[in-house]
This record gives sequence, C-alpha cells and structure tokens, in this order.
Amino acid sequence: MKDDSLSKIRNIGIISHIDAGKTTVTERILYYTGLIHRMGEVHFGEATTDWMQQEQKRGISITAAAVTCQWRGHNINIIDTPGHVDFTAEVERSLRILDGAVTIFSAVEGVEPQSETVWRQAERYQVPRIVFINKMDRVGVDYLSAIEEMRDKLAANPLLTQLPLGIEEDFRGVIDLIRMKAILWDEEDLGATYNESEIPGEYEEEAGRWREELLEAAADFDEELMEKFLKGDSIKEADIKRALRTATLTNGGQPVLLGSGLKNKGVQKLLDAVVEYLPSPSDVPPVEGVNPLTDEVEARHPSQDDPASMLTFKIMTDGGRRLTYLRVYSGSIAPGDRLYNPASEGQERIARLFRMRAEKRERMESAGPGEIVAVTGFKEARTGDTLCSEEEPIVLESVEFPEPVISVAIEPRTQGDHEKMTRSLEKLVEEDPTFRMTYDDETGQTILSGMGELHLEVFTTRLMDDFGVNARVGKPQVVYRETVDAVARGEVVVERELGGTMQHGHVILQVEPLPNGAGIEFAAEASNEEVPEEFVPQVEESAKRSAESGVILGYPVVDVKITLVGGAYKDNVSTPLAYGIAAAMALQEALEKAEPGLLEPIMEVEAVVPEEFVGNVIGDLNSRHGKMADMQEKMSYKVVTALVPLSSMFGYSTDLRSLTQGRATYSMQFSRYDRAPEQN
Repeated sequence: MKDDSLSKIRNIGIISHIDAGKTTVTERILYYTGLIHRMGEVHFGEATTDWMQQEQKRGISITAAAVTCQWRGHNINIIDTPGHVDFTAEVERSLRILDGAVTIFSAVEGVEPQSETVWRQAERYQVPRIVFINKMDRVGVDYLSAIEEMRDKLAANPLLTQLPLGIEEDFRGVIDLIRMKAILWDEEDLGATYNESEIPGEYEEEAGRWREELLEAAADFDEELMEKFLKGDSIKEADIKRALRTATLTNGGQPVLLGSGLKNKGVQKLLDAVVEYLPSPSDVPPVEGVNPLTDEVEARHPSQDDPASMLTFKIMTDGGRRLTYLRVYSGSIAPGDRLYNPASEGQERIARLFRMRAEKRERMESAGPGEIVAVTGFKEARTGDTLCSEEEPIVLESVEFPEPVISVAIEPRTQGDHEKMTRSLEKLVEEDPTFRMTYDDETGQTILSGMGELHLEVFTTRLMDDFGVNARVGKPQVVYRETVDAVARGEVVVERELGGTMQHGHVILQVEPLPNGAGIEFAAEASNEEVPEEFVPQVEESAKRSAESGVILGYPVVDVKITLVGGAYKDNVSTPLAYGIAAAMALQEALEKAEPGLLEPIMEVEAVVPEEFVGNVIGDLNSRHGKMADMQEKMSYKVVTALVPLSSMFGYSTDLRSLTQGRATYSMQFSRYDRAPEQN
C-alpha cells in the first residue's frame, strides 16, 4: 500500500452495552457496502460477525470479529466487539489498536453500565468517537435523555447532527441539521435507497433551533466558523463538517446520529460520518515505544520508509491452525518475511497473510501501515507482543487485562483425555488472556479462572464441543484475594550449603496495609551495610513472588506495602540466592503476624425493574448482603444499583426472573475487592 493512500483507511470499532444493536448495525454496514448480499439477523444466529457456534446459539457476540469493507473510496476495517461485561477484554485489546470508534446507545435504555465501561476504555487509549443512537423505532424512545446521560455519566460533549422524523413505530427518517434536509428511507428495498427533500413545515422551527445549538457548539473548534457565526454570515456544509472533524479528532466532542439498525434506517449516514469525522492512520500521532537496546523512547510514523513495527492483539485457533492478528504501524510485511519479537528474543516467520472477513480469509501479497491483518506461521507471539525489525527493534505499549474473579475446577473423565485437555486448554488460554489455568496438586484438578459465570461456561463448552474433550466441570467458585490489617515484621536468616558452597542471607521485612486497590508496593530502607544495594532487586523480586500466595488460603496478596528494613551481610558468603530465599520466608512470617484477612470481589449490579416489583428486588439484594448505591426512574421502570458480593450472585438471573415475572433485566460488572465476612 502506498503511503498516500493512508488517508483512505479507517480503523474503527463498534462498541456498546450488550443488546444496544452493535452486531445488527454492523450487518447493515456490510450489506450497504456490498460485502454481503443478504442481511442476517442476530436472533436467528445469522449475523456475519457472530460466526462462532456459541455466538449463534446464544445470540450474543463473544469474540471481536474483524471485517473490511469499502465506502466512498475508503477502506473501513471494522471490529465488532462484544457488549457483555464478561468479554470486556475483547473490547480492551481492540481499542488498543484502533484509530476511532462508533459508540452505540439504545434510544430507550440510554447509557447503560457496560456503555460506561467501554467509554472509559476508549478514553484510556484516547480513541476518537462518534455516536449512533439506535432503536429509534422502539416503544419508549427518549433520545434526548440518552444525550443528557452522555453528559452526566460520561462527561461527554454530544453534538447532535440529526433530528428524528417521527419516533417509535412512526420513525421514518431523520432531519440533517448540517444540510437542513429531510432524509427518508425506502422500506421496499431494505433501506438501500433514501430520498432527500425539504424539511416538513411542522419541523422547521425545531430544526432551526437545534441547528443554532449545533453551530454554536461546533464553532468552539473552528475559528473560521466562529467568525461566520458571530457575524451572521452564510455558513457552508464544509465549514460545519470541518469543525465537527476537529472536535472528533481532538476528543473535544462527539457527533451524534440517529437511526434504527433493525429497521434499516440511518446506517448510510453513519458510514458517511465514519469517513468524514473519524481519523485515518495519518491523523493520529506516531506510535511510540521503547528501544530495548538503548531504553530510549522512539516513534514510528505510519510510513513504509520507517522500520517495521506492529502489535499482536489477538490469537485464534481456526481449523487447528494458529491465526495471529496484527495491527501494522510502520514498514511493510509480506509472506516469507521474518520479524523480531523482543519479548521472546526470537524471530517469527510469516507463512501466509490474510485480510479477515469474520471467519473468512482473503489472501494478501503484502500489507503496510494502518492495516489490520492476520497471519499464519507464528509460533511464540502472544497477545500484546511487538513484532519489529531486528536491526531497529522497538517495544510498543502492550495490552493490560483485568484479573479474573471466578474459577471452576475441571478434570478429564478418562486418562486418555488428560493430554488432549491440557493441549486444548493451552490453546484456549492463549486466545483469551483473561483466563488463567493452574493445577491443584492436592486435588489433581485443573483450575480455570475467568471474568464471570458466562465467560467460564462459554470457555468450558468450547473445550468440549470445539475441541472434543470429555471432561467434568465443577461449580464456579469465587477468586479471593488476601491482605493484612496490621503492621508486622518477619526476620529470617538463611545459612546453608547449596551446590557445595556456603551461602548466607539475612533479611528483615515489614508489611503494612495500603488503601483498597493499591496493589503491592515495595520500598528499601535497609542500609548498604545491612543489605548491599546490588542484592535489593533479588529481595524485591522474591518477596513479590512470595506474595502471589497468601498465608490463609493461598490467594494472591494485595494492598500491602513491603519494606526491607534490615538484614545482615557477610563477606564472601552472602549471595543473591540466599537473600531471595530469606526474603520469601520473611514475607510469609510477616504476613502471618499482620492480622491477615480475605478480600472478596464486589460487583456493581444494575437491575432495570418494573415499578411494582422494586420492593421484591431490593429485598432480595439485601438478603444477598448488597448495599444500595442508587435508584433512578426511567419511564415506568426503576433502575436499581447495588454493590453485592460475587459469592451471593450465583443463579441471580433465574431468581430475578422469578421475582419479576420475567420482566426485569440486570447487568453486573466488577467494582472492587472488599473484606469478606469472617465465616468465608
């Protein structure tokens, strides 16, 4: 790809809360861009990007699917992400490599909990966004409330560019506030064509008022528009779009469009907005990383002339073959090329290069800056690894994932299944970095840890259905953490013969509690005579490794400060190994003395409940040791928010349906770790 074509690339994600309509909108995008010739429906398991068997069965997105389509001469690389909180890692790794995003909100439900989560993820990576308010045809539409919630809950700056022509079952089109035209979609050809006309008389006054608001807000981002606006001069379409693009690229504002994916209205105008407002790879700053040879920060520009650099953001096992997804930032790649992986200090060879269309592949001869591709042939690369030129290496920012909060025991039914299960689990854990796999020596069971009940259920079902493993799965268990409530010290002297040589290490460690969420901190206050400076890193590494297994039930220790306060040194016999052994033992001794306790995961639960059932739902949450955090009114429903221990939430979906005659819905996401009751 020539560098001058970078301006014609858009790398975007579709992000939102579950059931806001991401996959439905994506399916329409693929239809109107000509990539598919028949629209599939999510509820029938037909959507292009929901290609996994588990997605089709459950009617939800589980994995981020990449597709490429064309619109107005632009290549649009789309990643359709899951909306369920259990699969939030798919959103995290997608946003890490994307240049822009389309955030979808329901015109009925507005800003929901997972919408807030994905918005914060986009904020963390400074990803510019536009907004599509979907489901304008549904009963209970209140798109202006959704816009207010964007301001209140997300601290966003929504810039409304359209008004609806009718709402709910009468929704038939939109009024374009930039061009001041009415746009109506033809239902006879599934919305493939639309007609523009003058704004109906009954809408003129309202449209004029909203256009003034749009111009006033957009003028803050463009001096030329501001000058015309203040002087009362004629303002052109290009003036407004230029200002909206600046607002979007600087994350100062978010253009808002309206529509209904299911009823095939508004999607073409959304595609126009993707092209007009979201950035190309050349619009975003050069990617930065650290040169592992010099530890200096370096930049890579989106040019074929810069040294090759790319990030691995996803691993898939497809048809028994390992498929590695890459975002190319600089340089170019082709089948047969070898790339350097600084993490493994080894080389990876590209066997084949593909452009992905969900599960379908299109062979490519080469790929350049700004492209999102998949390759076969890689052996060692993991999610978050950098691939680059060995002569001019660089390590780009990796991807951070949340820690799992729930676990399940699994064991093969027969000895013959043991090896097969181990191999299959390794492949699945490689695909999803939020899973953890450990082995319990006492029970002989393999312990899988994940982000929630659904996460574990999908994982174990795939293990048995996709990989043919015959296994027994236990009940889900909460993953706890350990901490301390007091200050205490541990002192250990190690003096023993190791490898035929006498080795000595003497360490005094102090532990003290830190605030919730602080993690583990280490400080060295011992003098150089007590513990020489060159041995301190060994003490720190060993103490932190020892903290991975607490003294109550062996869970990781968090929210603790470890301080090296003293020790002793002996010439010729004190060694790093001995200091490390002493540090590990001293930490365990200190933890035992420091009033250790268990921390349990606390979930933020949001239940949308018909008014007549609110008392039942609140009573049930109280019985689960929940603490009410908020209650808001939304039409005829109450939105109840509570903080509840995860251990009390197993089976909640069934109980909520029973309490509310199946009319309530809920969502749940991790909030924090808090002290568990003594009986736990």
